[in-house]
Amino acid sequence: MALSRFWSYIIVLSVIFIFYLLAKGNMYSIGHVVNGKQNDALVVAEFPADNIKIGDTTFYAQLLAAKTTGLAVGDSTYVLQDNGIIQVCHGKQTADGIFATCKNTIMDIWLPLIGYLTFFCGLLHLLNDSNAIEKLARVLAPFFVRVFPELPKGHSAYGFMTMNFAANFLGLDNAATPFGLKAMESMQEVNEDKDRASNSQIMFLCLHAAGLTLIPTSIIGYRAAQHASNPADIMLPCIITSFVGTLAALVFVSIKQGINLLNGVVIGLVTAVSAVIGFLLFYVNKLSGIEKFHFTGNLSNGVLLFIILLIVAYCIVNEKIFKQNGTNIFDSFVTGAKDGFTTGVRVLPYMIAMLVALSIFRNSGLMNMAMEGVSSSLSVFGVDAQIINAIPVALMRPFSAGGSRGFMLDAMKTYGPDSMAGQLSCLFQGAAETTFYVIALYFGSVNVKDTRYTLGIMLLVDLVCVLSAIFICGLYF
Repeated sequence: MALSRFWSYIIVLSVIFIFYLLAKGNMYSIGHVVNGKQNDALVVAEFPADNIKIGDTTFYAQLLAAKTTGLAVGDSTYVLQDNGIIQVCHGKQTADGIFATCKNTIMDIWLPLIGYLTFFCGLLHLLNDSNAIEKLARVLAPFFVRVFPELPKGHSAYGFMTMNFAANFLGLDNAATPFGLKAMESMQEVNEDKDRASNSQIMFLCLHAAGLTLIPTSIIGYRAAQHASNPADIMLPCIITSFVGTLAALVFVSIKQGINLLNGVVIGLVTAVSAVIGFLLFYVNKLSGIEKFHFTGNLSNGVLLFIILLIVAYCIVNEKIFKQNGTNIFDSFVTGAKDGFTTGVRVLPYMIAMLVALSIFRNSGLMNMAMEGVSSSLSVFGVDAQIINAIPVALMRPFSAGGSRGFMLDAMKTYGPDSMAGQLSCLFQGAAETTFYVIALYFGSVNVKDTRYTLGIMLLVDLVCVLSAIFICGLYF
């Protein structure tokens, strides 16, 4: 219900605000909201070229010479169109328009997702047909039955969730999504109310969105591209921040669902994960900048390849199980791959619905107004200017990964990758999730309409990550 209201309200409010700006003369054209592309120049005025063709021949000659790129005058750019109209442009469009968003959602997000789902769902089907998921679930049952008490002991969702958490932990987002969608589908099978999110689905999604990450590979890459003195220096703060967020998600959902976490199994697993993180951090911090990037890249991709090797090798060893079921390893993989494609088709409407709404929200200017309002409020309370400069990334992150990435790169470019604003923006980007998109994608994949309190807790976890990032950044750097 909360997600439905958010979606409805931002569309209505954004469109009303767009027409208000148009009526006031503060927005010259609304075409960019529908047809424009991100970073296109925004047209603020137009006039016939004949107005200056005779009166200012020098300016007109300069326009002709700069016809392809436009003539920059101060903060504005003048562009001579083929129809004899001069367009005055100022600023850039903040997000793709409606049509561009629909197209790019399919071409840049959905089609690659289909590929990932097809391959990894094929692997997961191998795990299921070889009974490996069942065995993995039995091993993990002592922990999962305490955190997911409504799931039957040894349920197949345990194995899918484990693969999802492991992929997230290693920074393999593309691999994590298929595992997570299969986990949601598996839990939906035992969900008594198919239209309403179960406690188990909420717990899983909140833990997933907290995004415990060992190797923030993409963030390190962005820092390297911005010529940071030590691109991998963000690794330790990012791990700690995401770990705090994961613990916060676990605690918040457990309190809401009345789950007792004070038992030896849960405490022991949290301690063990902390020890693994600590050991890897100790080792990685002994490496030089280039060695860190090389090691972390090989670790994440190497583990993924090793998982694929284990799955296929296990199936070869247990090939008789496939024969008993009247199939073989390859046919089993293809069957699972078909399921992955079907899942991808099912989630497309939810993806487009959410991303188009956010496109309208950003292009209306309401998003920037909200960010500026928060930044101004923080400055009143004496918050450090460097923190305020990074806040746009934190505010944008729940709505748009691409938008927050743009703010992060802008912060590093403007203030420097080694400044507090640059480092903090990287933490905000690496230790949080695109909350609204994730909810729409995962619950949409199983046709759940009532997400209950999922959105509220995920936003609360985002806030914890922001506060933790500020504290850890100040402490570490």
